[in-house]
Amino acid sequence: MRYVRGVLQYIYPFQPAHLLSPSLPFLFLAQDMTNSPYLTNDDDPNLFSPKLISPDVQAQLPLGYIIRPLRRDDYAKGFFAVLGQLSVTGEVSEEVFQERFDVMKRMGCYFLVCVEALGEIVGCATLIVEHKFLHACGQSGHIEDVVVSDTQRGKKLGIRLIDQLKHMAQALGCYKIILNCKEHNVPFYEKCQLDVAQVQMCHYFP
Repeated sequence: MRYVRGVLQYIYPFQPAHLLSPSLPFLFLAQDMTNSPYLTNDDDPNLFSPKLISPDVQAQLPLGYIIRPLRRDDYAKGFFAVLGQLSVTGEVSEEVFQERFDVMKRMGCYFLVCVEALGEIVGCATLIVEHKFLHACGQSGHIEDVVVSDTQRGKKLGIRLIDQLKHMAQALGCYKIILNCKEHNVPFYEKCQLDVAQVQMCHYFP
């Protein structure tokens, strides 16, 4: 094992599940997760319901930009071109992309958002909701794969993506969100109101 990156976190005011207001949208209190207002039917092209998108975040985007859930037809909109600026994606066909999309959708804990401009994806980020026994069987949100196209830097799209993930995590009942990042990215995430909390240990398999 070796230390590779810092861990940052944002903690919401804690409310045990049995004390949550009935009016608070809380995905995982439902016995059947498919009844959640934030999950979508198999024939819906969205990974999750657009109702989870924050109007405040949308209002802060540049004119002509939209933030939305990943869609099943996003393969042709430059999704992998943007994701490939973060790390190696490998050769992924549209069929394989759609198969992975369907798996994520069925699991009901993946919330991948995209920023789109002029019909092309220019940024994306993922929230993964972890079910825990701690905190009265609470949920923890994990931020993954935050990337903005290098042609779109300086427009605060990264901040808007993190704002959207924070909005979703709170709406879904998470008591905190955490992420791993390289040390030179810590100042950016501190601007997003995340705090350095721990360290990350890592072991890569061959």
